[in-house]
Amino acid sequence: MVDAFFNGGGGRDMRLKDKFFEFNWGFLLLICAIASMGFAMLFSVADGNVDPWASRQMMRFGVGLVILFVVAFVDVRVWMTLAYPAYAIALVLLIGVEFAGFRGMGAQRWIDLGIIQLQPSELMKITLILALARYFHGLTLDQVSRLKYMFLPLLMIGAPFYLTLRQPDLGTALLLGTVGVTLFFLAGLAWRYFILGGVAALAAIPIGWGMLRDYQRQRVLTFLNPESDPLGAGYHILQAKIALGSGGVFGKGFMEGTQAHLNFLPEKHTDFIFTMLAEELGLVGGLTLIGLYFMVLMFGITVGLQTRNQFGRLLAMGITVNFFLYIFINIAMVMGLVPVVGVPLPLVSYGGTAMLTLMMGFGLLMSAYIHRSFEITRNPAAFW
Repeated sequence: MVDAFFNGGGGRDMRLKDKFFEFNWGFLLLICAIASMGFAMLFSVADGNVDPWASRQMMRFGVGLVILFVVAFVDVRVWMTLAYPAYAIALVLLIGVEFAGFRGMGAQRWIDLGIIQLQPSELMKITLILALARYFHGLTLDQVSRLKYMFLPLLMIGAPFYLTLRQPDLGTALLLGTVGVTLFFLAGLAWRYFILGGVAALAAIPIGWGMLRDYQRQRVLTFLNPESDPLGAGYHILQAKIALGSGGVFGKGFMEGTQAHLNFLPEKHTDFIFTMLAEELGLVGGLTLIGLYFMVLMFGITVGLQTRNQFGRLLAMGITVNFFLYIFINIAMVMGLVPVVGVPLPLVSYGGTAMLTLMMGFGLLMSAYIHRSFEITRNPAAFW
């Protein structure tokens, strides 16, 4: 039974020893290097103490490494079999937030499971990619652009998008929508649908503006002109820009950042941690982190290009796009290039569910890499 779980129960099989040698250890080293920069920043933000943030983040990263290895060694065909059940579980948890979730920082996004406070929307980011990759794996290129085959994946994207928007969590909702649309593109959807969708999105902007909550509208207006309210709505982004600029080329030195340690910088251990890093380590430190991220992204793209089965290809590219959006949105946000949204900097920002789901995603990426030469029969695209 164990062999069936790790080898897919048929077709070409690999022993665990073979998978161990196929594992890309350079990729693991990259992840550990990025996480170590996060540990250092969390140590600094606590004024030289591992508690309360760095120690917990290290523990979560250790658990995440175990998850990564287990997920990576499971046959990619097993993950294709589990894709729909995993999505269904995440969707039920998202619905459960509506009834049993608790509020924090003005939003109802978490479910208390006792041992962990789970944020189902983070789990949905991974399971949505799994489900869409399985669905599109069962379609031919011609079928992808037929309307009757588009209804189900649009429903898969729309349901969590709506539920996440209600929490409210606009940033995560937009991320889910963007990843879903990207997988449509990667699966080969005809260009005419993207053009029509773009026109419809532009036409819906006035409607969407009216549906935004007051604080969300204020964030957009603050993004357009943060100086209009420097001590109110624009305070966070202005302080972040000051921290970014004051670091210079080489930074003020580790644990010497004044914006963070004098408590001018908001959310310095979570969403705005990149500004603290840039203040203390300067442009060199910021570019070093971005360079490490770039190498992880290049690995993900390479896996997608090398994988011989459509499911693994879409899975790898979906995980990579999701990781890229985390990085881009967070860094662009703290630089004032996009409105402020609640998206953490991957492997660096303090957070439990985000860390564990991210490591699960990396495990799926590695599973696709280990089994990249497998050919999986194209099955009909029926949901069941």
